[in-house]
Amino acid sequence: MWENENTEYKRVLLAGVDTGDDEAFEQSMEELGNLAEACFLEPVGSVTQSLPAVNKALCMGSGKVAEIRETAMREGAEMVIFDNTLSPMQLRNLQKELELTVLDRTGLILDIFAMRARTREAKLQVETAKLKYTLPRLVGMHDALGRQGGASGSLSNKGAGEKKLELDRRRIEHRLSFLQRELKTVERERRTQRKKREASRIKKVALVGYTNAGKSTILNGMIAGHGGDGHKQVLEKDMLFATLETSVRKIEGKEHKDFFLSDTVGFIHKLPHDLVEAFHATLEEVAGADLLLHVVDFSDPNYKQHIQVTKDTLVRLGAGDIPVIYVYNKTDLCREKNFAEKDDTIYISARKPEDMERLTEKIQERLFHDYVTEEFLFPYEKGGLVSFFLQNSHVLEQKYVENGVHLVVNCHQSDASKYQDYRIGSRKG
Repeated sequence: MWENENTEYKRVLLAGVDTGDDEAFEQSMEELGNLAEACFLEPVGSVTQSLPAVNKALCMGSGKVAEIRETAMREGAEMVIFDNTLSPMQLRNLQKELELTVLDRTGLILDIFAMRARTREAKLQVETAKLKYTLPRLVGMHDALGRQGGASGSLSNKGAGEKKLELDRRRIEHRLSFLQRELKTVERERRTQRKKREASRIKKVALVGYTNAGKSTILNGMIAGHGGDGHKQVLEKDMLFATLETSVRKIEGKEHKDFFLSDTVGFIHKLPHDLVEAFHATLEEVAGADLLLHVVDFSDPNYKQHIQVTKDTLVRLGAGDIPVIYVYNKTDLCREKNFAEKDDTIYISARKPEDMERLTEKIQERLFHDYVTEEFLFPYEKGGLVSFFLQNSHVLEQKYVENGVHLVVNCHQSDASKYQDYRIGSRKG
């Protein structure tokens, strides 16, 4: 686990500029505090300012920066975290003015991802994103280095600071090249696994949604009810970004209507672009799905904004047109109990087995709407076709008659068309 009783929380001060572009500024600041806590930091206060545009030099006005310095000293804060993305110049200037460690929202999310990464793929992806973020900010990280010119007669007039920056830049660029080669290898392995699943013709469902909406709990509920033996459950924890790795499990549905269910990294307001790019291979599971389960924490007062953030991120991933079921989760925490469900919505508590069963049935209804019930007569010498339907359809009747095997099956309409030469009738249902 990441946390134990000896974990020490560093005191931090939150800061942000409201330019009016973000309608959810207050919620974003509140979420920044939750992100800080997820990184074992203790928010001790916040300083915000409304401006028509961020200050190019300091993000905030100089007076507000002075207020941050005074508040940080009074509260014993060792770090200041900005909700705004800071440019390299802003980062450098703020650290000089405040004489404290300064971090922005993107840097904080990257630190959380680095802390949570467990698999080789996730570690490679996070390190790639962190290095891309760090590279343009090297100058601000080396303010303490000297800027003296080279000695007389030297071939370079660069000081120690410039030389250190150049060496660090080269190291990062070399490391990025190595990481990108490693990621390509991992991506090939993932594509091979995906091709095997596609060859099986089993439908694919992906869990998507805002971080901490309950996706992993739903996956574990599905595994417990329909996962079969040997299916490992995934980590579930009430915190932001508890799960980074994409986990894929086979869910054994009724009537042979099985499907693969994948749990993906959660989305969040202002999800860093480099993270989306770094996790692109992992998130391809979403783009290749037949159906998305958009999980929503219905108990969160900001759930509507979370829905929109998820929709926007899905568009960025090229998955905006995939059929969706909106799964409004955590209804046990809501006062409202009368929920009006539609074809594309369901209200559940992932902790209740009966709700998980209802969700499974709804998934099957959406996934297998193109299944038909047909009658076939296969000659005895076509035993391979009988085996195919026994494995890939729900067999309603099976009889051995004089001239072959008579089957009544519920199967995909493409299979019915493919083997229509052996079809002797159709049935409803």
